[in-house]
Amino acid sequence: QVQLVESGGGLVQPGGSLRLSCAASGFNFRLYAMSWYRQAPGMERELVAAITSGGESTNYLDSVKVRFTISRDNAENTVYLQMNSLKPENTAVYYCNAATMRIGDYYWGQGTQVTVSS
Repeated sequence: QVQLVESGGGLVQPGGSLRLSCAASGFNFRLYAMSWYRQAPGMERELVAAITSGGESTNYLDSVKVRFTISRDNAENTVYLQMNSLKPENTAVYYCNAATMRIGDYYWGQGTQVTVSS
């Protein structure tokens, strides 16, 4: 059974930090590119950060570059999103995604809420 379980979300003040984790099981994690998406109320889901299967390349939404860092541990089947200098506009549900280049070969986590507010 495939599972992507996100954790680490919560309420944080502006300027604070959070580290999201996504623990994967039920598939060959090291073959999948991993991504973090987010969806704010009334908004489309958007790609925040992505990392290749081997971790050699990353990509970020322009507005989070420098402040967010995606990483993965293939030995632990886990992907992380370190979020620093958080802003209220970063408030959203953050989702973990695993995907290969094959059509339809992707999985989603259930999401974790991040709220940035004073």
